[in-house]
Amino acid sequence: MSVIKYESAVRAPIVDGNKTYHQVTEDILKPIEVAPSRLWKIGFGIAVALLLFGVYSVYREVTYGIGQWNLNKTIGWGWDITNFVWWVGIGHAGTLISAILLLFRQGWRTGVNRAAEAMTIFAVMCAGQFPIFHMGRVWMAFFVLPYPNSRGPLWVNFTSPLLWDVFAISTYFTVSLLFWYAGLLPDLASVRDRAKLKWRKKFYGVAAFGWTGSTKHWQRHESLSLVLAGLSTPLVLSVHTIVSFDFATSVIPGWHTTIFPPYFVAGAVFSGFAMVQSLMIIVRKVLSLEDYITIEHIEVMNKIIVLTGSIVGVAYLTELFMAWYSVNAYENYAFFYSRANLFSPYGWSYWGMMACNVVSPQIFWSKKLRRNITVTFFMSVLINVGMWFERFVIIVTSLYRDYLPSSWSTYYSPTIWEIGFYLGTFGLFFTCFFLFAKWFPVIALAEIKHILKKSGEGYKSNDERTDLEQKKVDEFEHAMVH
Repeated sequence: MSVIKYESAVRAPIVDGNKTYHQVTEDILKPIEVAPSRLWKIGFGIAVALLLFGVYSVYREVTYGIGQWNLNKTIGWGWDITNFVWWVGIGHAGTLISAILLLFRQGWRTGVNRAAEAMTIFAVMCAGQFPIFHMGRVWMAFFVLPYPNSRGPLWVNFTSPLLWDVFAISTYFTVSLLFWYAGLLPDLASVRDRAKLKWRKKFYGVAAFGWTGSTKHWQRHESLSLVLAGLSTPLVLSVHTIVSFDFATSVIPGWHTTIFPPYFVAGAVFSGFAMVQSLMIIVRKVLSLEDYITIEHIEVMNKIIVLTGSIVGVAYLTELFMAWYSVNAYENYAFFYSRANLFSPYGWSYWGMMACNVVSPQIFWSKKLRRNITVTFFMSVLINVGMWFERFVIIVTSLYRDYLPSSWSTYYSPTIWEIGFYLGTFGLFFTCFFLFAKWFPVIALAEIKHILKKSGEGYKSNDERTDLEQKKVDEFEHAMVH
């Protein structure tokens, strides 16, 4: 009697090569156990240099005031809030890959979820700095926290979307951190058990919280993962929705639109997956993890990129249509002069956004290009440039021409200290990521082992051979009967 198989025979393997459980452990933990490579040292050095430049740029702004940034009468938000929204968007893919794909039992997430979760945490750390330093007097930051105080009736403004950001981003960061660390526990125990130096054994032993791999530990781990996934799933929609309310609840032409929440969420997933692609392509090469971050992973993420890029394109066209259909002079001016007019002062940013976010991702309809590493890396960088353009377009082109021509600003361009602050957050992000890649498993070891027999290339090819042998036996039995 033939064996009934419930998995599609044409599904590509998620783990390449004829891997054993021991080989998986050796491959994934090797970068932690050996000395850092020359490439790692060069990358880490560049990241620390950018971070130091960013620290000095922030020192300038705090010491001499927000006038160090080239903000003016109408453009009160410039690069700082643009970069805040951009970094929040970068962090979106981690929660999507971790939570939603876990609930939907998507096995391909296992090769990229650990790094995506870490990326989320570091991106939110970068994002949270911009509104704080934008306050100018950073020592007054506690005024945004609604805690019992001695200020009498003086409370924060609960109707302000900026306050909603405080709750949304702090919740997002906390749940993402818990999700990331809970998933690390079994892997930290593996590193502890393999450690030869006493201090490493003690460090990873404390970090693993006494994990023994018992049935009870695994049961609790599974339950916690599902609970955190359930908590995280609404955050995928809520966090960037609330960030979009910073704009959508105002009456400024170009911002006052109900399409912003879904449009911002789709854009955040779009840019987040592009950043995951950039990091994963580098990590798989530098740490020799090509067998675990496969072409299959890259192709699936490219499919999500082309889907969300198309949604973002529809949102752009919807904005233009509503500006025309509403016959609102101010909306018309904001979209058809300030933005879509190639010869306006900021027309270059709008058409750069359209080219990077709407036109270029359409090449991923081709399977050959979806599976091309070089094209994917170039496109992932281009998409994040385009998403930065989008945030710049939304903020600056809506502010630089006010209702009164007498208050129109001159051309806005950032100062070196605004640029330095932005570069500094890149330094912080990559410093954290390099340290993470050196001291923690970049790939979820336990989860790879969980799917190895089902989706490993060696096991799938063995299954195919077994099926062929079974088919020959069935044909022989059939011939004998007749």
